[in-house]
This record gives sequence, structure tokens and C-alpha cells, in this order.
Amino acid sequence: MAESALVPTSLTEKAQAVLDFLRQRGARLVTAESCTGGLIAAMLTSLAGSSDVIEGGIVSYSNTMKMDALDVAERTLERHGAVSEAVATEMAMGALDRAENATIAVAVTGIAGPAGGTADKPVGTVCLCVMEGTRNPVLETAHFSGDRNDVRAATVERAFDLILTRLGA
Repeated sequence: MAESALVPTSLTEKAQAVLDFLRQRGARLVTAESCTGGLIAAMLTSLAGSSDVIEGGIVSYSNTMKMDALDVAERTLERHGAVSEAVATEMAMGALDRAENATIAVAVTGIAGPAGGTADKPVGTVCLCVMEGTRNPVLETAHFSGDRNDVRAATVERAFDLILTRLGA
């Protein structure tokens, strides 16, 4: 894949590493994405052989969709806000519940910008969750800089890194 402002070659290489890792583990991945709008799933499924390890993905941009498609609790959204580790965790759990063949979920929710940030959660704030089965979730709140596409690409890269480093690759 040619390098572009949105998809650097290094990101494609990491996507391939994630597919190889999942294949080696006999794992299947489901994604639950908000601020990336399906970019994690798109990056992975752009590569040959992805059907061996990718179960599917859910884009839940609005709070209503998070509740309806992923069973994120309204109380969690009210208490913590859409951009929170608690919501990312419930998104991952909901994705695993819906994709019965998936063994690993990655969920991301954040503020890509250019608007929507607050003093507590500025533009570039992203919460990520990687969950394998019923194990404890791997959680991270990251702060990325740049424009909307920079934040989205950095989120995808960090999600790939969490899968590879925190799940033992």
C-alpha cells in the first residue's frame, strides 16, 4: 500500500503483524470503534488473509448506537462520558457478546477533533480497551496531537500496539 497522509506504510506493516499474531494464536478479532469510524477493521481487512482472523466490526459513533449495538449502559455514559475507559470496556464486552466466534475485542472511543474537546477531555483524548475473552481488560487513555486524521491514525496504531505488546506478541 502506498503511503498517504492517513495510512503510513508503518501502519500497514503493524496491521500485518496483528494478523500474523492473531493467526498464530488461533484467535479471532472483533472491533468496536467510535472515533476511528471503522478504520481499525478497514486497515486489517485491506490485507490478504484477514478473513482467517477477523470476525467483524461495529462502528458506534453516537451514544445511542453504543447503547443499542453494544449494550453500553446509559448510566455508564452519564457517569463517565462517552470518552472513558469504562465505556471502552463496555464496548469491548458488547462486541465480544455479539460476535460469538471472536476471542479478542478492541474498542476505541475518543475525540478526533477539530471540535468537541473540553478542559478535562481535550481533542486528541482517546480511550482504548483490548480484551481477550473474560480476562481483565487492557485499558489506556491516550492523548494524541495533530489534525483529525492524525488522531485517528495514531489511535489505530496504538490499538495495534496494545494487541501486540499487551497480549503477549
